[in-house]
Amino acid sequence: MADQEKQYIIVHSAKYETTYTKKYLNRKVWEEPNFNLIKSYIPGTIIDVLVKEGQVLNGGESIIVLEAMKMYNDVQMPFKGKILKIHIEKGQKIPKNFVMIEIEPVV
Repeated sequence: MADQEKQYIIVHSAKYETTYTKKYLNRKVWEEPNFNLIKSYIPGTIIDVLVKEGQVLNGGESIIVLEAMKMYNDVQMPFKGKILKIHIEKGQKIPKNFVMIEIEPVV
């Protein structure tokens, strides 16, 4: 029991004592997704960057070609927006969840 800590939770005004394991306490905490960041969904290599900073694009337009698992993946703009910052370059190897591009919505 050395790797467990006692905690209290309240459910409908009733207080319960429970124990959380060390694994639970060290878990990756959920964070709300930021739709203004284009992140890599799989590790891979940047084959081509098809946009420039300041460019305004419509949703569905291609912005990056990412090679992963010997396949080319076409990363597209999720909505109409402006490219604020590009954090990648052609030939760069990136891990999963790497922020590739920052965008802002345009009305």
